[in-house]
Amino acid sequence: MLFMFHCVDKAGAADVRAANRAEHLAYLEANADRIFAGGPLLSDDQSGMVGSLLIVECADAAAAQAFAAGDPYAKAGLFDSVTIRPWRRVYPKA
Repeated sequence: MLFMFHCVDKAGAADVRAANRAEHLAYLEANADRIFAGGPLLSDDQSGMVGSLLIVECADAAAAQAFAAGDPYAKAGLFDSVTIRPWRRVYPKA
């Protein structure tokens, strides 16, 4: 099942994001076969990153929680909030 991860950075945490970006990207690469889509959320003026949006294949809600907890960004305390929801693809049609 696909799950959507909406992660919002803590205010003023750009340095935490930058310091952990390489490890975060390596974590995503190690799980690339499970990732449907992913990327940073941008500030309104598009000058900086303020969060993350991922859609990831996980067996169940517990596996989705484990995936989120394993992200180096989460381990570094970057996120103010993380919302995980089951997601169904409608478009583009498979």
